[in-house]
Amino acid sequence: MAEAPPALGDYRWTDNLILSGWYQAETGEAPDNGLEYRTGASEGGFDVLDFKFLPEEQWLSEDIEIDLSTPLNRRGFDREIDIPVPFYGAGMSFGSISENIMLARAMAAKEWDIFTCTGEGGYPDSLVEYKDHIITQVATGMFGVREETIQHAPIVEFKYAQGAKPGLGGHLLGDKATSSVAQIRESVPWVSLFSPFPFHSVYSVEDHRKHVDWIKTVNPEALVSVKVSTPTDVDMVTVGSYYAGAHIVQLDGSYGGTGAAPEIAKKNIAMPVEFAIPKVHKYLMSESIRDEITIMASGGVRTAYDIAKAIALGADGCILGTAELVALGCTRCSNCERGRGCPFGLTTTDPLLQQLVDPEWGAQRISNLYASIAKQLTDILRRLGLSSIKELRGRPDLLLYTASNGSK
Repeated sequence: MAEAPPALGDYRWTDNLILSGWYQAETGEAPDNGLEYRTGASEGGFDVLDFKFLPEEQWLSEDIEIDLSTPLNRRGFDREIDIPVPFYGAGMSFGSISENIMLARAMAAKEWDIFTCTGEGGYPDSLVEYKDHIITQVATGMFGVREETIQHAPIVEFKYAQGAKPGLGGHLLGDKATSSVAQIRESVPWVSLFSPFPFHSVYSVEDHRKHVDWIKTVNPEALVSVKVSTPTDVDMVTVGSYYAGAHIVQLDGSYGGTGAAPEIAKKNIAMPVEFAIPKVHKYLMSESIRDEITIMASGGVRTAYDIAKAIALGADGCILGTAELVALGCTRCSNCERGRGCPFGLTTTDPLLQQLVDPEWGAQRISNLYASIAKQLTDILRRLGLSSIKELRGRPDLLLYTASNGSK
């Protein structure tokens, strides 16, 4: 195998993980060329967890159907939405990524009958065609939030906090706030945008409930998702969101975000998502409401194995962001905060650089990545003797802590 290019990746997104992401985006299959596609080299988190697979003679046979479907509404009322795989696309805003990337993600979501999220940067008109597969986000800056975009959405996401910037609001530096970005965000071109950390209208569960009621008044058919970071009381936050009426709670850990997220926030605030998931799962179980709310994990979920481990710890599914960008050619160079910083046209607002990615090409690569992940999840379940992804939820007994990076 040829050597990886220099300066490719980091300890979480290793050169092998990036190259294997490109391979999966090309082929729709897990690599068979020696690349390590399951774990990174962080010596922590999901990288030090492995599965206790059954002996091969006890694996489920190929003729047994494996169910990967995941319900997003467990409350027993409101619209029922099931997705065929336990993952969908994370919130990445217009301005943080280009419109072509948003289109590619939306097209892939439509093909797989799942969702992608606008992030807090508004809803470009080009996405309306894919509205049945787009989650619209309402964040503290309220950028681009309009009643018509809420009415488009099958799911509306409140971003109360972000794992990559806990205790901080969203950042979009002036270099990326082009005229088109500013128009959608209803702001001034070339002026940096900083969202406040809290919603100043929400200081209690009752205030939270008013937010949910507002969305349900504008769009009675919409499910409500709540995105939170992972403070030490994240279990209480989740229960509060349940009683406020949320259908989905997204636990966003500190490993996620693009290269624009400040390192001091990512590395020093809140807890890793692999600690938050079982904490929330156990508390919801103790409150006898675990089966009435969907828990989605995000923030550094890179691979099919990460997804399966998160579910074994207690999540219902996962939300992917950086993995999709890697499929489109991201090398983790961490120049995302600059308007012309991304040489691949991904996290750019420059009109010329955006043209480097054709939306149909991008959609095919993301779709291929999804196909590879689904196949790997199916294989993991067969090797564990499980016929449904739902049987894996809350099964930490199937995990093994390893001293090394856990790859086998």
